[in-house]
Amino acid sequence: MPIEESQLEAARRAWGDGLVSISRAYEAEGIDGARQTASQILDVAYGYDLGPVLFKPTLSGGQTTFRTTKKGALSYFVGHDADYPNDSGFGIKGWRDVLSETAASFMHGDVAMWMGWMIMIDKEGQITKVDKSFGYKFGPDNTLRIVLHHSSLPYET
Repeated sequence: MPIEESQLEAARRAWGDGLVSISRAYEAEGIDGARQTASQILDVAYGYDLGPVLFKPTLSGGQTTFRTTKKGALSYFVGHDADYPNDSGFGIKGWRDVLSETAASFMHGDVAMWMGWMIMIDKEGQITKVDKSFGYKFGPDNTLRIVLHHSSLPYET
């Protein structure tokens, strides 16, 4: 089944809603609630059951730059993992909304790629804008799964 642009948009919205859910779970239930919520979101949004996910988070470096396992992604989103001591938990920063702006997308059969900006707004109204690339593939349940996630801060001249 070919991927359609509306499905890419829905997948990005689901990713953003998931990020907000992690923040809200952290505020209501602490790190255990955030970890449980993030784990469920990773299971739905990412294709770790399809193979390694090519995940390069915005704020990662050194030996833990790339996160090809769910454990590494979970640490990035909620922190509190001794194997990733520099992770502060990107998902627990008080996010309230996530918007996306498309630069371009490519779709071919059951694989698609998207590139653009993700704009995250926290509970204080502060905006964080990052460059993102997502690669998607349909999972066995015909849900789009992220199999490539590259994120970086915008280049400043």
